Amino acid sequence: MNSPLADALRPKTISQVAGQSHLLSDGKILRKIIDSGNIPNLIFYGPSGVGKTTVANIIANSSGKKLCYLNATTASTADIKEIVNQIGTIDTANGILLYLDEIQYFNKKQQQILLSYIENGDITLIASTTENPYFYVYNAILSRSTVFEFKSLSKEDIILVINRGIQIITQQKGKNLSISPLSVQKIATASNGDVRRALNMLELCIVTADFGDSIDIQDATVEQILASNAVRYDRDGDQHYDIISAYQKSMRGSDPDAAIYYLGRLLAAGDLPSACRRLLVCANEDVGLAYPQIIPIVKAAVDTALMVGLPEARLPLANAVILVATAPKSNSAHDAINAAMTDIGKGLGGDIPRHLQNKHFDGEDAEIKGQNYLYPHAYPKHYVNQQYLPDSIKNKKYYSFGDNKTERLCKEYWEKIKGE
Repeated sequence: MNSPLADALRPKTISQVAGQSHLLSDGKILRKIIDSGNIPNLIFYGPSGVGKTTVANIIANSSGKKLCYLNATTASTADIKEIVNQIGTIDTANGILLYLDEIQYFNKKQQQILLSYIENGDITLIASTTENPYFYVYNAILSRSTVFEFKSLSKEDIILVINRGIQIITQQKGKNLSISPLSVQKIATASNGDVRRALNMLELCIVTADFGDSIDIQDATVEQILASNAVRYDRDGDQHYDIISAYQKSMRGSDPDAAIYYLGRLLAAGDLPSACRRLLVCANEDVGLAYPQIIPIVKAAVDTALMVGLPEARLPLANAVILVATAPKSNSAHDAINAAMTDIGKGLGGDIPRHLQNKHFDGEDAEIKGQNYLYPHAYPKHYVNQQYLPDSIKNKKYYSFGDNKTERLCKEYWEKIKGE
């Protein structure tokens, strides 16, 4: 094979694209846009190997515009300016269509450079990203673009593509390619909806196949290749966030089996930092004041894991993950700080009460002289009633005691002290 099988099978028309029927079937919005020939700014969002680049190339080739291509992982500001400098030339009489792959790697300044040319129509942008554009794409570009989400392909879609690949190989080699339907299904299943990955595995099977009058791919060979490609994980893509989301939600949901499984997924991919970070977050956010002693315990487990590294790091982390998953839960501190931050964001509050300020001199215009701060330790039970919040929010309540044993005991203590 002179070129990758995925390139040889890349569709040339929309009707050849596998999957994405929710976008490309007759009557769907994206299909109508493509058929109209009047292409707006588009952002394609979805996992790798599902057809984003293919569809973008088909649109670009039929647009009549000067096609320019940039990959944001390697492109610089100078590359953008080079494209901008082509505006108004003979070659760009019908405009420029810029296909920007992996837009999430462009920083805010680079995206801002494109903005004015997108606004006036000199450049039509088709961008693709594996990450949620609402987190990583500049808002001004988002507001001028239409976002379409591409989804992982079904196993049936992948099988159709694999069978097309088998036909291509047969034609190229002039030999029949033999592979069992069961192995085809296993490759399709292992690809997790990624066409490129499925075809790459098929190519690897062919390279290691028995060659004679025909190309015979043995089931045992397929099993070995699938085993070596078992972990599908992209630290820079949405699956990264899906796994760590499931990891923390399983601990929060008190399911130690699921939590351990997702910890294993992270560690199998070598992503020790994410496993440690989310564990620390969960201990503070989801266990919190129900079992506050867990915070230094989890910190010690994380420190141990980072010190010994993989594979031994799995042991302290497994202990900590099970501890967090089976611990009592409280998000009272989480809710309290979020409520306070919300009010701060609204501009609520005002001047800090005079008796709490860090100054001990009053100007001539001060109506009340003196700091007048009441030192709690000078009073019985180390408590005295005084105002701490600013006047405008002095009656605000941000923290409510949780219903767990630890916080119930604290609540009873302070009700007794404060006489509530």
